[in-house]
Amino acid sequence: MKFFVDTAEINDIKELAATGLLDGVTTNPSLIAKSGRDFLEVTKEICGIVDGPVSAEVIALDHEGMMREAEILRKIADNVCIKVPLTIDGLKTCKALTSDGTKVNVTLCFSANQALLAAKAGASFISPFIGRHDDNGFDGMDLIRDIRLIYDNYAYETEILAASIRHGVHVLECARIGADVMTAPPAVIKGLVKHVLTDKGIEGFMADWAKTGQSL
Repeated sequence: MKFFVDTAEINDIKELAATGLLDGVTTNPSLIAKSGRDFLEVTKEICGIVDGPVSAEVIALDHEGMMREAEILRKIADNVCIKVPLTIDGLKTCKALTSDGTKVNVTLCFSANQALLAAKAGASFISPFIGRHDDNGFDGMDLIRDIRLIYDNYAYETEILAASIRHGVHVLECARIGADVMTAPPAVIKGLVKHVLTDKGIEGFMADWAKTGQSL
């Protein structure tokens, strides 16, 4: 499974990139606004930190506007992935961009039928929102499971990018089902390394080492 981080905070991206765990970055207008920086400037800086795809979302809701904005965004760097909403105009834009060799992340997916449409439109990534799906009384994992089955049935190359990840259990279940990618906030990714028995083991080793009176 590929790991993307869902943030526009440069320090967090650099920290995770240094671990070798990071395969890409996802951003959206809300995350960019939270960073307090210029949209194009921060996107360019992120693209320079990671080699993998960096999703940059269009703001326009009409096809012509999306194409105009996508033209600006994809000039930022070769690893920019254009993010479009799962609407008719978004799918039309997806088809036009992927036909031209540009990676596209179709976002705000909440049904398997929507994911099917995105795959037919040639999407590079489909982003089903697990946490938000759960919030509305549905099972986000059932959504991932259905998309995986449909994509495998027809050998679609669109990668399932599990989004709206809230905790480690979401990551585990997505990996078990076979999501290609997961994107999560920095705190969730860092939290995956934590386990009480690991902490206790380290404490025990350190205590035993201290008793030897040695140093390295």
